[in-house]
Amino acid sequence: MEKSFNSFAEMWGLLHALVRRPYRRLAAMRENPLPFQQKWLAYLLRQGSKTHFGRAHRLTPTLSYEAFRTQVPVRSYEDLYPWIEQALQGERDVLWPGFVRWFARSSGTTNDRSKFIPLPPQSLRYNHFQAAKELFATYLTLYRHDTHLLAGKIISIGGSHQISHVGPHARYGDLSAVLLAQMPAFYRLFRAPELKIALLPRWEEKLPRMAEALLRQRKAIVGLAGVPTWTAVLFEELLRRTRAAHLLEVFPRFEVFFHGAVSFTPYESLFQRYLPSPRVRYLEIYNASEGFFAFQDQPDQKDLLLLVDHGVFYEFLPLSSFERGAFEETLPLEAVRVGETYALVITTTGGLWRYLIGDTIRFVSTRPYRLRIVGRTRHYINAFGEEVMVENAEAAIRAACEASGASVRDFTVAPVYLEQGRRGAHQWVIEFITPPSDLAHFAEALDRELRRLNSDYDAKREGDLALGPPQVVTVPTGTFDRWLAQRGRLGGQNKVPRLSNDRTYVEEILALATLA
Repeated sequence: MEKSFNSFAEMWGLLHALVRRPYRRLAAMRENPLPFQQKWLAYLLRQGSKTHFGRAHRLTPTLSYEAFRTQVPVRSYEDLYPWIEQALQGERDVLWPGFVRWFARSSGTTNDRSKFIPLPPQSLRYNHFQAAKELFATYLTLYRHDTHLLAGKIISIGGSHQISHVGPHARYGDLSAVLLAQMPAFYRLFRAPELKIALLPRWEEKLPRMAEALLRQRKAIVGLAGVPTWTAVLFEELLRRTRAAHLLEVFPRFEVFFHGAVSFTPYESLFQRYLPSPRVRYLEIYNASEGFFAFQDQPDQKDLLLLVDHGVFYEFLPLSSFERGAFEETLPLEAVRVGETYALVITTTGGLWRYLIGDTIRFVSTRPYRLRIVGRTRHYINAFGEEVMVENAEAAIRAACEASGASVRDFTVAPVYLEQGRRGAHQWVIEFITPPSDLAHFAEALDRELRRLNSDYDAKREGDLALGPPQVVTVPTGTFDRWLAQRGRLGGQNKVPRLSNDRTYVEEILALATLA
């Protein structure tokens, strides 16, 4: 069903209600957030008491927060996986009442190549879709005198994996693919390209077909929602096909990019070249397979508003407590302080109970609750949406050494960021004890193992479109020790950071290597 200007006029009354209602709800949430959290904890306990998990942890509808915190331990994905596995196998009432028929597949863990996050209907309705409505309403309210959003279409790139079956009872896919497949029909009027293209599993096929479809609708395109990595790949393809100088020559009405999943800071200059106009707006969203948690609700501030009325009960573990393993020291929302770093703990309508998601955040205000994402609880690299963990990197190094007869003394990895006309990559700076006879063979083995271990990395590497092969750089013996000594960290428990999302460490180490 295509949207035309005539049909837009006819739908204005409905659209007006759709904008006003969510925005009023959001305003109430900003004004008095704590009752919403109390409401959701009560709802979650009521639903949880009907499940196998709830009975095992003595959950009741009237349980106090203190009792809940005592009876249910904070868990990582690996800790919760035995329960998730039962739901994957088709058992009902495991973590949430009823059967779970949809799962979002996310990046790998220490135990498996992929995570499978349950997405029962309540998670989609109360969290993902409700938050998207309010993001939409917020944008239209902020820019109501200068937007064509309701008269155009937003590009949704979609997941890099097809919707697949887990036995006869359940399906899984990337979160974006599942959301597109389950999106209410009304909202499909406002997105492009058509669903059958957005959900194609292979980028080699999807990219040209997506570019062709979007060029046929170029006058309708007003924005894009997606990860900067894949967006840059799509933009490069569009520029190649059209020979345009920038994307505003392709999409003259383009006005907004809703971005998330990776830090946008390294991409800002690249997108200013793609979209060279101060009228193009950039709004950050904080969503993950586990939930949609926050978005940017102010035009000139990068802080994100915490969504407290969206099927999630939040707790916050001070980073100092996390590092000591004192998980019992979690705090409810009303106890957080501005400026302190917290590991985020969530209980959700997806059946994730006191789940340690792995992100660290810092509040910049508590009236209302606005935050910034500051990192992860484990070393990782996520410059392109690949979420490679230190465990993945160390396993890949081991596999490459076994394949090539090499041995490694030390290493660190940093991104080589996308630039116009150039793919991104991971640069591995390695100090060998026994170097490989063939460095290219070593790099191929490294890449192959990472692709086997981590489905998100594998997706980004597909067709060399978003992420090129690893760049392996060798440095002389003693380089890492000299770098640690220079920083006053040689000896004791000090270690070289394995993974980083910026190039600070790598550039310092490479500069030292050139002096050797």
